Amino acid sequence: MSGTDTGATVWLTGLPSAGKTTIAFALADRLRADGHQVEVLDGDEIREFLSAGLGFTREDRHTNVQRIGFVAELLASNGVKVLVPVIAPYADSREAVRGRHQKQGTAYLEVHVATPVEVCSERDVKGLYAKQAAGEITGLTGVDDPYEAPMAPDLRIETQGRTVEDSAVALRALLVERGLAA
Repeated sequence: MSGTDTGATVWLTGLPSAGKTTIAFALADRLRADGHQVEVLDGDEIREFLSAGLGFTREDRHTNVQRIGFVAELLASNGVKVLVPVIAPYADSREAVRGRHQKQGTAYLEVHVATPVEVCSERDVKGLYAKQAAGEITGLTGVDDPYEAPMAPDLRIETQGRTVEDSAVALRALLVERGLAA
């Protein structure tokens, strides 16, 4: 499929520990098994390599999201399915990325991984909620820093009571429905 594959960016936004990255990697495995070229632009890796030096102010978060959006669009415009599990807390930043994709004629889907903050806090895969509760960090998205949930995402995945596999299947179904996967 690689030569004629349609690229697309699938942006998974949600709170820390919502399940974005886990779902992205599960979907990536399925898509690769179907013969698609896939890249996962993990927010933590991007911060380490592409956005090193940026903090967590609104401006720095916006810059980070725009950098990720640029790379995602570049890959997607070359036939890659780009899965982007990134918090991206501000609606205007996500809209700017969508606009860039539209301007370039590249498919873009926004997926809200809608996990309640209480569930994210229980999962706390990186220990961020515990550190925030202990006063060791501030500015945790969804706790003491804003998270603007998408008003009209292409798909909303509620992970509570749903397996990772079910979430990946739902997301793949959206790609098929939009003609972006067979």
